[in-house]
Amino acid sequence: MFKAKKGRYGSPRIHRELHVCRHRVARILRENGLCARPKRRYCRTESTHDWKTPKNLLGRNFEVPEPDRIWVGDVTYLATDEGWLYLAVLLDLYSRRVVGWATSTHNDEQLTLAALRMALAEREPEPGLVHHSDRGTTYAAGAYQDVLDENGIICSMSRKGNCWDNAVAESFFSTLDFECGSRFTSRAAARDAVVDYILGFYNPTRLHSYLGYLSPMDFERAAA
Repeated sequence: MFKAKKGRYGSPRIHRELHVCRHRVARILRENGLCARPKRRYCRTESTHDWKTPKNLLGRNFEVPEPDRIWVGDVTYLATDEGWLYLAVLLDLYSRRVVGWATSTHNDEQLTLAALRMALAEREPEPGLVHHSDRGTTYAAGAYQDVLDENGIICSMSRKGNCWDNAVAESFFSTLDFECGSRFTSRAAARDAVVDYILGFYNPTRLHSYLGYLSPMDFERAAA
């Protein structure tokens, strides 16, 4: 099971998957020198700009009763032998599902816009959706805000220097680092690994403790 999940599962999730004693799983992993992948860093936000920054409407209330009520967005970077690859994501707070993502060699507005446009095309949310992010330039800039306005999306931003206001997005990046890998031979390899992780593992099958150990997609199907 440990190898089948590519080292992404520790004892809590293997225990849930196999329906065996968690302490026994932990002992077997320990005896064989196996442990899930370690965590690492986050992407620094450039929040010194003249763009308008809306107030925080989320208020660290991360429980949402329905899908497409609140999306949270953030950007991280992946280390490769060719240099950084930046990754922007949008998650639906209801199911923790990744609804949009994009990668680029530059952490700019086009990166976050690409993730937003994917999410809009995939989910087609009703007006009134809240979009929460940090105060970074890539989210505050005019073109990004124009797309939000055009789709009736309400913008919310974290307080300056307070990463806990966007804890769910930060947690996803921690999970990604923990389970997908910390360094890649090329940007193409990193991009392929991210797509495989999101589409092939995280959204459809990864057991999420917040969701009662269902995957994001299974959680949405169960509530439909």
